[in-house]
Amino acid sequence: MLRAGGEGNGPHASAGTVVPDGGSGTGDRAGTSDETADDGAALLDDLRAAIGRYVVLPSDEALTAVTLWVAASHIQPALQHAPRLAVVGPTKGCGKSRVLDVLHETVHQPMMTVNTSPAVVFRVIGKNPPTLLVDEADTIFGPKAGDKEDLRGLLNAGHQRNRPAWRISGPEHKPTAFPTFAMAALAGIGNLPDTIMDRAVVIRMQKRKPGERITPFRSRYSLPELHALRDRLAAWLAPLRSTAAGLVPKMPVEDRAADTWEPLVIVADLAGGHWPSRARAACLAMTRNEVVQDEQTTLKTRLLRDARRVFEQEGNKEALRSQDLLAALVQDAEGPWAEYGTKGLNAYHLANLLRDFGISPANHRFENGRQAKAYARNQFFDAWARYCPDPAQPAPTADEAALARPTHGKMPAPPSGTLPIGPPSGPAGPKPTR
Repeated sequence: MLRAGGEGNGPHASAGTVVPDGGSGTGDRAGTSDETADDGAALLDDLRAAIGRYVVLPSDEALTAVTLWVAASHIQPALQHAPRLAVVGPTKGCGKSRVLDVLHETVHQPMMTVNTSPAVVFRVIGKNPPTLLVDEADTIFGPKAGDKEDLRGLLNAGHQRNRPAWRISGPEHKPTAFPTFAMAALAGIGNLPDTIMDRAVVIRMQKRKPGERITPFRSRYSLPELHALRDRLAAWLAPLRSTAAGLVPKMPVEDRAADTWEPLVIVADLAGGHWPSRARAACLAMTRNEVVQDEQTTLKTRLLRDARRVFEQEGNKEALRSQDLLAALVQDAEGPWAEYGTKGLNAYHLANLLRDFGISPANHRFENGRQAKAYARNQFFDAWARYCPDPAQPAPTADEAALARPTHGKMPAPPSGTLPIGPPSGPAGPKPTR
């Protein structure tokens, strides 16, 4: 099997050296570079200033993240994960392509593509992979992308080392493993697929305000400056790849966010000075911002929040008729429900969206003696606590949590009597969506 390996097997391959938060983390530099520990921090300062002259990024943390991402591209062969940089904006003219222009002149071995064949990309990725720069990435993932499925798969798999793509290749038609591991920056309108966003440092661009000025990007004077920074980065970091492979930095986040941000924090620890603390602060701020974005943009989470609002407006009744809950949702002028589907949200849509949370309607007898399909408020407790906790509300009591907690097992047939006290049995959480 071909390996996407390079120098070292990444920061988790050995016990490594733990660089303390705020430490210099310069590694063994003897005889490898003219850069000193202080020069590493100064070099990142220079790079950050240069990037900030050509593009207006949404925050100081975003500028720090782009700076560290550029630098991390120069130690790609030492990394276990290749973080994506998702440069997204709501419309054209937000500066996404200009970010790629600056990256093209500063990252390690750039490969700019708009409509490149996946076969070409498969063959250029090797032990010393290029840095992929993909403009108009929304066209790759849209409903009309068609034959771009291979490229989508490559971008997903290439986040982690040793995830090759197997293809029949050569005149003998032998199965061949093609490396996929490579850092990639993708610019596009709107959110990219969750599988990309979840593996990316996300930069949410906005149009410049009238008072925000940038330096025009002109080849005759922009390229020499940026190329000089690129060469300084290579001279500093290329000899430190083995050192970087052994570092296991303290991370302020966990799981996939830690995988994505670890290369950036490694570079910050190698630089020392104020960069270790600055990198971790940016990591925390930007990952928290994405959590908020997910809550605001995920339709099912939005539905849970809106359902809680309707129950509150109705005095937190024990149950609401399905048609009353639907009517309140559809009448919300700021909600997406009036335009959901072809004729607006209906009872089938509502039940389908809530099913993964273990929430379903059942017959309920109201005070007037009439029966109707309804949603019990206590069915929502567990989902509200997990996916859209309200800091203004006290945590549910142990009894409420026990009532609301879904249990493992097969979903029973819908009850024919009044609503049960707790939710019907179902999975303990939503099914994976990707």
